[in-house]
Amino acid sequence: MLTIRGLRKEFPGPVVALAGLDLDVGPGQIVGLLGPNGAGKTTTMRMLTTLLRPTAGTATIAGADLVSDPAGVRRRIGAVAQGNSTDPTCTVSEELILQGRLHGLTAAGARAAELMKTFELTDRPTGQLSGGQRRRLDLALGLVHRPAVLFLDEPSTGLDPGSRATLWACVREARDAGATVVLSTHYLDEADALCDRVVVIDAGRVIADDSPGALKASLGGNSTLDEVYLALTA
Repeated sequence: MLTIRGLRKEFPGPVVALAGLDLDVGPGQIVGLLGPNGAGKTTTMRMLTTLLRPTAGTATIAGADLVSDPAGVRRRIGAVAQGNSTDPTCTVSEELILQGRLHGLTAAGARAAELMKTFELTDRPTGQLSGGQRRRLDLALGLVHRPAVLFLDEPSTGLDPGSRATLWACVREARDAGATVVLSTHYLDEADALCDRVVVIDAGRVIADDSPGALKASLGGNSTLDEVYLALTA
């Protein structure tokens, strides 16, 4: 689903935010991007969702070229940013139907009803939703057009444990329905419980890429993913 070679991003200064990312992601995987603040995670997500143009490198996402066909990439992906993006005066169904129509769905109302049932959302103004409900709505909006790849930028930040567990279940349902998921997170327990693979980025470079179990085994004994992460980024 994703083939990335030498992806690089420089900002004036020059500041190298990403120093040549190589990554392959197969269908049906949940891949977590980990790393300290400033490591390049958000820059990577913004490039792969066509919000930033790479300085160098290539990427193919669900068959579309990131540089030469960004519109094709956008048709194939869903993206959920860190902040909520809904209008507090609009109802849940209005937001979902609008998103469906923007993607050209002919049965946007039926798709909205389906997602409201899946994500257990009631039809009321989004400004009345709890934090966990708003994040579930964000996820539903990202999935309304059934994207091949779903990008989630720190999806559970600020949620209580119960809301986080519900969100995890929704992400797994999205994967089970056929989406490949790429998410960034600062929560090591989230990466351990949710991700099939973990990619650790530091100073703009990939320093580890494996399953949570394999990364923990590499440190020996009964190591936690927190301990592995601290050892890698020390």
